[in-house]
Amino acid sequence: MTTAAAREAVVVGGGLAGTAAALALADAGLRVTLLEGRPRLGGLAFSFQRGGLTVDNGQHVYLRCCTAYRWFLDRVDGAALAPVQDRLDVPVLDGGRGRLGRLRRNALPVPLHLGPSLARYPHLSLTEKAAVGRAALALRRLDPADPALDRQDFGSWLRRHGQSPRAVAALWDLVGVATLNATADDASLALAAKVFRTGLLSDAGAADIGWAHVPLGELHHTRVLTSLDKAGVRTVLRARVRNVAPGGEGARWRVETGDETLTADTVVLAVPPAETHDLLPGGALDEPEKLTRIGTAPIINIHVLYDRKVVRRPFFTALDGPVQWVFDRTEASGLDHGQYLALSQSTAQAEIDTPVAELRARYLPELERLLPAARTARVEDFFVTRERTATFAAVPGVGALRPGPATRLPGLHLAGAWTATGWPATMEGAVRSGLNAASDALGALGRPRPAPVFDEAA
Repeated sequence: MTTAAAREAVVVGGGLAGTAAALALADAGLRVTLLEGRPRLGGLAFSFQRGGLTVDNGQHVYLRCCTAYRWFLDRVDGAALAPVQDRLDVPVLDGGRGRLGRLRRNALPVPLHLGPSLARYPHLSLTEKAAVGRAALALRRLDPADPALDRQDFGSWLRRHGQSPRAVAALWDLVGVATLNATADDASLALAAKVFRTGLLSDAGAADIGWAHVPLGELHHTRVLTSLDKAGVRTVLRARVRNVAPGGEGARWRVETGDETLTADTVVLAVPPAETHDLLPGGALDEPEKLTRIGTAPIINIHVLYDRKVVRRPFFTALDGPVQWVFDRTEASGLDHGQYLALSQSTAQAEIDTPVAELRARYLPELERLLPAARTARVEDFFVTRERTATFAAVPGVGALRPGPATRLPGLHLAGAWTATGWPATMEGAVRSGLNAASDALGALGRPRPAPVFDEAA
């Protein structure tokens, strides 16, 4: 029989992983305190004010197959604010040739759902399209959980399966860079197989794209905070945790901030790997130094405000130039005139320190090349947001460094997109990690584990 202390939980970190864990623990009847060092929730998926605009630090999307994140949206009453496409439809502009292609699905089952779209895709030759089909079938046979795949890079596998440089750029990296934050040559084959098998080769609707039509802060801070309050979670912002240690006198764990010391029966650390490493008590992991070897990869977002509408599509992606994915954020930001475009630029190692003036000189001509209407529009604002540690680096071998939710110390659990979810660093991976940690904690307390909200095989 559990004691009163066994009903206390502390979650350290208020990103998607931590808030998902806190909600799951509270829903199971525990008294939960959530500690977040920032003045807001949401982790790296947040909003800020710039004059009269509400700006997302970066463009975040999810797919229909992201069942954990969809549970999260439902749990915070936000699903209607981040709808999913009826059917996958991605406009692909070739800036060099001035041609528009589309990657879209029909209602046929996998793998026929993408066949007509691929057949009409103008950015690949007939030979390249046939080779893509053969590679997709081979990819479908891979097991992303096989450790041997994690030691290989995706680019080499693609070349062995007949993929030309053009096919890699116009298809495989088009998807992979956005989801893995790594090019094929730098990406773990296991993680790439996970992305393509789950998103494109598991179910016809799996890759349908969803994104927030409101500022991320509305979803990941305001609505989450309201849901935490309703669930009875005590949320403390600006609470930097200094120490996590086994407790005494009947309390299994002690968590210290600058202002208070909390005791709890179970603790979930939902912070980045370096911070986790610094907070872990001795003996928590067999090889804690592995956490320090999990690298990071940057993303920059370029924000451009025009005095008029320059594109009608809600988003598009581009080839043969530096521009990657472009989203219309006009309505979501509160802009009442013109158009606001946000460019999401992954694998931004070469540009993370580039001055704004240089980025402006590089990207505005590219937008004019892609969008004829931009050539006569006036740029009213241009600014850049940078996330140096946006994701963990999805490089070969990273899978062997990612720990699961359990530690060697009873009552201490780990969460974060960087933990062993099988997914790359996505909002889906973050929420899954939080739910995994909560389930692990409840099982250790002898409490019923919550019903799964996602398929472990997905």
